[in-house]
Amino acid sequence: MNIFPLIFTVIGLGLFETITSVDNAIINAEVLSTMQTKARRWFLVWGLLIAVFLVRGLLPWIIIWSTMPALGPIGALTATFSGDASVVEAVEKAAPTLLIGGGTFLLFLFLHWLFIEPKNYGLAGEAFFQKQGVWFFAIVAVLLAVLVRFALKINPAMAFGAVVGSTAFFITHGFREHAAHAEKNLMKNGLSDWSKILYLEVIDATFSIDGVLGAFAFTLSVPLILLGNGLGALVVRQLTIGNVDRIKKYLYLKNGAMYSVLFLGLFMVMESFGFHLPVWLSPLMTCGVVGFFFIKSKTALRNI
Repeated sequence: MNIFPLIFTVIGLGLFETITSVDNAIINAEVLSTMQTKARRWFLVWGLLIAVFLVRGLLPWIIIWSTMPALGPIGALTATFSGDASVVEAVEKAAPTLLIGGGTFLLFLFLHWLFIEPKNYGLAGEAFFQKQGVWFFAIVAVLLAVLVRFALKINPAMAFGAVVGSTAFFITHGFREHAAHAEKNLMKNGLSDWSKILYLEVIDATFSIDGVLGAFAFTLSVPLILLGNGLGALVVRQLTIGNVDRIKKYLYLKNGAMYSVLFLGLFMVMESFGFHLPVWLSPLMTCGVVGFFFIKSKTALRNI
């Protein structure tokens, strides 16, 4: 792979991590506004290192290692840069399981946003789906059954991967639901700054799962994921410091993030079933979708 696809992949990863973490930045800013300067500085400096290396760095490595335990920890880290035929074969064999798991998670994430979460309506039809929220659980259950049915024809490990992806979605969704209530208590009860820092780190870890799993639609290379997601995490911290109010004015950025999630989820599922997509498709699609909703947001802001 030459240098241009690598750069394009990192840009796509950074952009995807940024837009999927806007909600995280907003929560961070609201909680940080109630903390003293020393605690805020600690979180913005050391919290960034934790977010990048302990979460966005270790999580993709652990996922690949657990999917391909025979490679060992070092082999999992360097697998996609290795020219060894046995390593390449191991990566290719395990990739469908990893991809269908991540794809299932992302598709569930998009459908939950489409059917249940409050939103600014950016496209025709979103209001209709919002009114059909009662169908969310039925639709994702049927989707999981279909994925498992077809995956079993190819490899039982793929079917298990799809189930793991759905399980990961409901676990993280539960944590986020709890976090929404916990944030209200934090703001009301005047808890210590260190309690708030711990809360923010847990929230950051939960939000990072979307970006990490989505990153596998771009590449299986852990170093590239670490670099791209690290850049995105840095941008999120900058948003947290001083630009959240401005970002909130761009009404449809969340829409752009979620439609990117939809396409990346579809790409991952297609790849898991043997459809080979060009490496530039995921970053190009992400840039295009986010760019469209960014322009739409600027137009809406101009017309206010």
